[in-house]
Amino acid sequence: MAKLTINGPHDHTQHFSLRGRARSFRYAGRGIILMLRSQHNAWLHAIASFLVVFAGCLFGLSPAEWCWLVLAIMAVWTAEALNTALEFLADVASAEFHPLVGKAKDVAAGAVLISAIGSALIALLVLGPHACRFLNDILHPLH
Repeated sequence: MAKLTINGPHDHTQHFSLRGRARSFRYAGRGIILMLRSQHNAWLHAIASFLVVFAGCLFGLSPAEWCWLVLAIMAVWTAEALNTALEFLADVASAEFHPLVGKAKDVAAGAVLISAIGSALIALLVLGPHACRFLNDILHPLH
């Protein structure tokens, strides 16, 4: 049986090297930038992530609370990245509309929505009590 090799920038036949790992990080960074440039929803995720981190800093969250928020943010970004990758691959596989490609894209978008809703619920559970105390302190400063 012939050995399958891949030629090009993502050649996985090489041995471990620091240079190779650095290249992998560059490819990953390039992918994140591509996602941000090509996906409008990624910008919404970026804004939401920034607001959640800002609120977390403002409220002085505990390490456990930060863990929940980091997990939630990571879940949304991971789902968005996988959705973007699937969309790119689906567009290559079928340049014209194909019902199954459309279904695959819809399911992947649904995964992002599920992740975003779950993350919003986590953010409400973690930040909600802090926000209520913060507002109560502003509205009733003498209590």
